[in-house]
Amino acid sequence: MIKAQIWDTAGQERYRAITSAYYRGAVGALLVYDIAKQLTYQNVERWLSELRDHADQNIVIMLVGNKSDLRHLRAVPSDEARAFAEVNNLSFIETSALDSTNVETAFENILTEIYNIVSQKQMRDPPEGDTIRPTNIEPIDVKPTVNSDNVRKQCCQSS
Repeated sequence: MIKAQIWDTAGQERYRAITSAYYRGAVGALLVYDIAKQLTYQNVERWLSELRDHADQNIVIMLVGNKSDLRHLRAVPSDEARAFAEVNNLSFIETSALDSTNVETAFENILTEIYNIVSQKQMRDPPEGDTIRPTNIEPIDVKPTVNSDNVRKQCCQSS
C-alpha cells in the first residue's frame, strides 16, 4: 500500500514564505500549469527552481498541463512543454480536471515512479537495524580437509 499526502498551493504567492516546509521530506511533486494561460507556464521555471533548491535532490517531478479540455484556448503548445520536461528530466502529461482526462493516470504514474525509486534505494541501502541477526551464534573452526586429489585417487583406484 502506498500512502500519499498531497499539498496544493495553487501557485499562490502567500505560500512562497513557507515553501521549505512543504518541500521538506517530499519525494514527488506535480508542477501544474494551465494550458490556456501562458503566464502559468512561465511560472513553472521559477517553481522548478524553488523545488530544486529546497527539496531532496532525488525528488520525482512531473510537469502537468491542466485544462486540456480547453483545446480551443490553448496558449501553451504540448510540444513546447514536453521539450521543457525532457530538458529538465521531468515526466510530462496533460490532464483535464473538468472531464477527468488523465488525472488518475498522472497520480498513478508519479506514485509508481516514486515507488520504483524508493524500492531500488531500499534494496541498495537497507536501513541500519532492519537486518535480523541471530544473537546466539558461536563461531566454529573448520579444519582443512585432506587434499581432494588424494581422496579421489583412493576412492577411485581399481584393485
